[in-house]
Amino acid sequence: MSNTDSFIDEVSEEVRRDRLYRLMRRYGWIPVTLVVLVVVGAAVNEWRKAQARAEAQAFGDAIVTALAMDDAAARRSALLDIEGDGARAALIAMLAADGAAAAADAETVSAALDAVRADPDIPPVYRELADLKYAMLNLGRLDLDAARARLEPLTIPGAPFRLLATEQLALAEVQAGDTETALERLRALLNDDEVTRDLRRRVSQLIVALGGSLDAT
Repeated sequence: MSNTDSFIDEVSEEVRRDRLYRLMRRYGWIPVTLVVLVVVGAAVNEWRKAQARAEAQAFGDAIVTALAMDDAAARRSALLDIEGDGARAALIAMLAADGAAAAADAETVSAALDAVRADPDIPPVYRELADLKYAMLNLGRLDLDAARARLEPLTIPGAPFRLLATEQLALAEVQAGDTETALERLRALLNDDEVTRDLRRRVSQLIVALGGSLDAT
């Protein structure tokens, strides 16, 4: 290789090196920024997971504390004071509905159940359960039309609470004095292939109490 060729190679190498340095000065911040973003993103993700775990723990602790109270009214009040949305709100309302027989309790819990029913972000199964709980809680306060409006949509084939809703609908008809319709509904329920042993026993007892005959089933 001649001295001229060697000189040209050295100059070319210097030019390439100079270009590389200029590119690094101009664009070198990009990979550094990407690395920083990845690290920060991972840290934020872990922080969010920790926050979610802490919130879930606090929610669970609040539920346990409320359920441990001996006084029923205080227990329901503590449950309804717990903050939650979506499925958590549904769980709170269901727990508060248990045993809420007094008029004041029923009104407060019914409002919570209605809120669950009206929330489109809550899964349908929870909203349907809220409707069933509402009807059960207010069975003696709803007129027959209102009870049917709540319960009949829950009795369609395939509905998760179809059998229980049918039982409650028959009870509403009994309270309204429509005994024959109630007996017809109860007999159909008794012959349902999916009826449970406990429900079959309750339905049979109710049919007999209403003066109906089990032989007709």
